[in-house]
Amino acid sequence: MNSKQLGLYLKVAAIALVGMGVHYYVLSVIMPEAIFLIPIWSIYAFNAVLVGAIIAIVMHYAAKKSDKLFYIFLAYTLLKMVLAIVFLLPLFVQESAYETAEVANFFIPYFGFLILEVFILFDFLKKT
Repeated sequence: MNSKQLGLYLKVAAIALVGMGVHYYVLSVIMPEAIFLIPIWSIYAFNAVLVGAIIAIVMHYAAKKSDKLFYIFLAYTLLKMVLAIVFLLPLFVQESAYETAEVANFFIPYFGFLILEVFILFDFLKKT
């Protein structure tokens, strides 16, 4: 791992921590009594780890000068979607008083991390 990759991972971690802090604050103001099935910290950890893994995989293939980077990115993004459904299984199995909020709690950070991932990889591939 070079310093550029480490910098990208630290950027993802910093954005995850700031996003999680804002998310906790907003939820404490809007829904202070809510107890969720899926903890907020696990949602951010799940997304940050997967974004970091996809960035590492795409960078690895970019270093090999692969001409299939777009397909690799799409394949791992599809895998990430499948893993997201598995991650959300407790919502399908158990009853929650806040089902809509639970889904929003997951998908707002999910799409935020997806946008972050696309921007990071676009910037990286543009320089490559």
